Amino acid sequence: MVAALASVLVLAVAVAGLAVVRPGPVAGWLGGAGGGAPTADPPDPVPSAVLDGATANAPMPTREGVQAAIDPLVDPQKLGDRVNISVLDIATGEVLYERGPDALTVPASTTKLVTGLTVLAARGPSYRIPTRAVAGEQPGEVVLVGGGDPTLAVNAVGSYPGAARLDQLAEQVKAALGGVAPTRVTVDSSLYSGPIYEPGWDSDIPTGGCGGPVMALMTDAARANPKNATGCTRRFTNPDIAAGQAFAKALGLPAGAVQAVSRSTAPATTPGTPSVDATGGAVVSTAPTGSATAPGPEGGTTAPGTELGRVQSPPMFRLVEFMLGDSENIIAEALARQVALARQQPASFVGGAAAVDAVLVELGLPEAESGLADGSGLSRTNRVTPSLLTDLILLAAGGTRPELVGIFGGLPVAGWSGTLSERFRSPAASSVAVAGAGAVRAKTGTLSGVNAISGVVTTAEGRLLAFAILADQVPTDSSVAQPALDRIAAALASCGCR
Repeated sequence: MVAALASVLVLAVAVAGLAVVRPGPVAGWLGGAGGGAPTADPPDPVPSAVLDGATANAPMPTREGVQAAIDPLVDPQKLGDRVNISVLDIATGEVLYERGPDALTVPASTTKLVTGLTVLAARGPSYRIPTRAVAGEQPGEVVLVGGGDPTLAVNAVGSYPGAARLDQLAEQVKAALGGVAPTRVTVDSSLYSGPIYEPGWDSDIPTGGCGGPVMALMTDAARANPKNATGCTRRFTNPDIAAGQAFAKALGLPAGAVQAVSRSTAPATTPGTPSVDATGGAVVSTAPTGSATAPGPEGGTTAPGTELGRVQSPPMFRLVEFMLGDSENIIAEALARQVALARQQPASFVGGAAAVDAVLVELGLPEAESGLADGSGLSRTNRVTPSLLTDLILLAAGGTRPELVGIFGGLPVAGWSGTLSERFRSPAASSVAVAGAGAVRAKTGTLSGVNAISGVVTTAEGRLLAFAILADQVPTDSSVAQPALDRIAAALASCGCR
């Protein structure tokens, strides 16, 4: 089991960025199980190891050894009086350290571990989110229907590798219409309901660039500039309209028609065309019927609701990787809504949170240890326990649910990638924390007054551990609190703890 997980934690450097080696069944997940013709992922390069490898027969730390390593580093002056911690041995599930393990704590972005695990369980790692174009009610109208893919790109210059593209969807529409140009584009982003911002978010989140409006249709996670692929950046206020305008431009509509893109609800799918069920999956079709309004092949007309084209997101486990690596909040909210759709809940903040909690129960994880308001961790009303986080890591690593192993592929590597690329290596981190570089792989969480980290760590003797450290009454800023957290994780990496 440990050897299998260690193989997942092998990374490679490619020209385009980072790629995760996907052994065993994961290779099959790149297929088109989500329906339709999936976008092909580029092959992974031959990997070179950058993480300390776990050893199957490595000696297990003792509770006393772990306590001796951690206790001196839990500094209330830097982390406050509420520092709740859980450490488990992955091979055996044995608890090695507890400090408030069942205390409901504000998790910040470690919430994304919960979101990632539940969407992999609910949707499966190969599921792809569709974006469709259908014939509208009016002559010449094409409706762009958002299915909730936050990684959708306008063209080849997108924020995410392998993303579905509007320019390619436009080519499908042109072919379906037989060369007769459409005259109007409307957008349908009605798949999501409820507010576009969670009420528990801080007031600066909607405009600060780290979050944004949560809508079923957007490009590049609502980024105004897709080249700004990481970090906080300007986001569209109306990302569905912006996507529609980009689509209209790709269809060759004149400038006036591009600017006139508006919202509408797509007509019901016409029999004879691929339709979509309530969860976004394709269903079978029958012979076409109905009135004809939109231009069709060779100058004919096409019935309202006829599907004119479809593109699909990268597979779900890639979306989870994108979410975790750079802590992308908008992707997290989209994935929580996919959990909601898969469990027939409203695709809203409330529906997503209820569905995520329900899937945790289905997986055998304790219901009382999670109370979520969103999927990203931006809400201060979120609560999880440290033991829930280590339990879900243990479940994903255990081998009984291979679809969940995708949770590890996107976790940042200490001192090397994602939100940990600059941590565990700065002078402020100290020599103790630097020892964790390459041995810690974890999801970070940061709000003002809240700092957290949870993931896996390989000890100096090669034992693989799961850990979660949550502090939600931090009296210092992140420049002080983050190194303090890093020292705790790195202490596990630098000792045999026996």
